[in-house]
Amino acid sequence: MAHPERAKRQLEFLDSASLDDLMERFPAEWETVGQALVAATASKRPEEIEAFVVGAREAAAPFRQRLNKSHKNPQVFASALPYLVRARMAELAAKSVLQAAALGASGGRVRFGLWSGFLVQRLFFSRGLVRKPVSLSAFRFWWRFVTQKRLLMPLVQPRGIYAFYSRELVLGLAARIGERPCLEIAAGDGTLTRFLSEAGTTVRAIDDQSWAHVIRYPEQVEKMDAAAALARYQPKVVLCSFPPPKNSFEQKILATPSVDLYLVLTTRHHFAAGDWSAYQNQSDFDWHADQGLARLLLPPEIDPQVLVFERKHCC
Repeated sequence: MAHPERAKRQLEFLDSASLDDLMERFPAEWETVGQALVAATASKRPEEIEAFVVGAREAAAPFRQRLNKSHKNPQVFASALPYLVRARMAELAAKSVLQAAALGASGGRVRFGLWSGFLVQRLFFSRGLVRKPVSLSAFRFWWRFVTQKRLLMPLVQPRGIYAFYSRELVLGLAARIGERPCLEIAAGDGTLTRFLSEAGTTVRAIDDQSWAHVIRYPEQVEKMDAAAALARYQPKVVLCSFPPPKNSFEQKILATPSVDLYLVLTTRHHFAAGDWSAYQNQSDFDWHADQGLARLLLPPEIDPQVLVFERKHCC
């Protein structure tokens, strides 16, 4: 019989373990997940892979709720564990499949060829991995000559880069924000705040800096969690670029009375970013996907989406 402390350690392991670790420890669960993954990838449609992940999460949800209510009761934990394991395996396996599809390769060291590497560096970076506002006209002309398009994001994501911002996107966001003070949450290296500040927007960047092992945070990015920043600065506008999936802060943003506008730069694949349950369950904001702004978020291979939440106001 599992002890509550053991259950806690198992849950921590689930949150941090790699797919290989889980496959080795839970072979029976992987057989179930693997069969479902094969079926989901048969059509080669990302929507099927997303449905595969969502199905596993939904199957695990009631068991996780019972476990939390029971304060990790050993018997409840034993019954919940297979479902929790399958949900975590599904998420990691889906990310692995999508990354492999993006790479166009199944293994080995992958890198840009000389020509593609040169174009990518010129289009997206001012130096090293320091991003610059992308010229949309230059992108539209030169991107077709990059023969390894699907390689870009898997190479830069481990460094905390999930998208690139065109000049037109920055100006579009600045126009939305206007003269209102803006807070960027989970700002990473502060690139988007830097671009918006250069465009004349009053914006402050905060991040809990939990990725300090891979991201070099500039002084302009304050080390602070979302709840503390919302309480201290009471922003009118909040901005977040690629909020982590299953994050705990977006529901706080949508529950903060001072916030009139929330802008989310994300992907249309729900399992990959954002707290979609928070979006769908809130009732204080009207929201929609702005296709015009989404077309300005680069590259198109990430299936970009820009969500706009505007507070409802009584007549």
